[in-house]
This record gives sequence, structure tokens and C-alpha cells, in this order.
Amino acid sequence: MAPALPSRGTPLDVRVAHETEMKIRSALLTFTLTAGLSGVAQAQRGGDDIPKEYRPPPGMCRIWLDKVPPKQQPAPTDCPTAVKNRPSNGRVIFGDDYKDGGDKGRRELPLIRKFIDSSKKP
Repeated sequence: MAPALPSRGTPLDVRVAHETEMKIRSALLTFTLTAGLSGVAQAQRGGDDIPKEYRPPPGMCRIWLDKVPPKQQPAPTDCPTAVKNRPSNGRVIFGDDYKDGGDKGRRELPLIRKFIDSSKKP
């Protein structure tokens, strides 16, 4: 008589193994995304430590380097350049560049203003 081959498991065992693997992958993905979002939230909260006199003027941005005194920070520049040149130890501070949206008190971001051209009405 030939020796019995080792069984690969019943279909139920294989299904349970796949379900367990998918649960582990989902948990790992959730943890990774949550950790990434907490870093973004921390970066957004950190804007309060910048003195008002060092904030960029409306329509401009400034690269703010961590652990560098305010007097030694780079000068304000245009926002696309600041975003493009931001180093890993810095963040981009946007100037207070909002447009009043009319009588309703609605405010509109300047980026949206570029896409909405009031002269071209259908």
C-alpha cells in the first residue's frame, strides 16, 4: 500500500485562511492610513506657533522651516513655488487670501476663482 499524501486541507480550512488573511490586510491598511492622516492633522494644527508679523501677505505663501528662528525663515514667495520647493523639515504657510463672496458673507478661495470666470455665462 502506498503512503497517504498529506492533505492540503478542506475547502473550509482554505476559506477560513483566506478570510483571516484579508482581515489582517484590511487592519494593516486601516492602521497605515490612520497613521498618515494623524500626521497631516498634526501639521495643520502647528500653524499657531507662527508670529503674525511673519505670516505671508495675502496672495503669497511662505516656507516655514521647523526649528529655525522666525528671523531666519525664507522670504514669502508665490504659492506654487513654495509648494514645489518645500523641504521635508518644513511646511507651506498660506497668506490670508480670501475673496468676499457678496452680501451673503460667503467666501471663495482664490484657486476656485481661477476656474470660475464670471464673464463667460452660458
